[in-house]
Amino acid sequence: MYEVEYLDIEENKEYEQIIKKVIEKCFKQEKLQDSKLYVSITLTTPNNIKKINKEYRNIDKETDVLSFPMFEKEEIDKKIKNKDFKQEDILGDIVISIEKVKEQAKEYGHSFEREFAYMLVHGFYHLMGYDHIKEEDKIIMRPKEENILAKLGIRRDEINEE
Repeated sequence: MYEVEYLDIEENKEYEQIIKKVIEKCFKQEKLQDSKLYVSITLTTPNNIKKINKEYRNIDKETDVLSFPMFEKEEIDKKIKNKDFKQEDILGDIVISIEKVKEQAKEYGHSFEREFAYMLVHGFYHLMGYDHIKEEDKIIMRPKEENILAKLGIRRDEINEE
């Protein structure tokens, strides 16, 4: 279902517990729990995410989360409909800057868990082919994200714990 890699940051069981519950809920919501799909999640530093962003997207700046889907929206929809999953097909890669998550949690007055969970859900839905650039796409993606967080009991109005 998922694998976690740490790039220049220390392993952290709290991060892994959040990842487990969020990704499992995403898979269940999208009826993927019986698929052989998995997500690669890399937790890293702002500097590393900037390098990755420059190398793969030609954007020379750090960001909070990057998503690299393996399928176009139509392809993944067809795979799900036909239950056409090869042995361990990768849905895609999510790269998250833990430092940016901490900064944004403070900035928005969220708990770390809420901000981190949002980054995971946001990345997951990009892997599923959803986007938020155009307003008509955003009105589809945002409710999906909020639905997962609500089902996990993670709300926007949590007080920052850090």
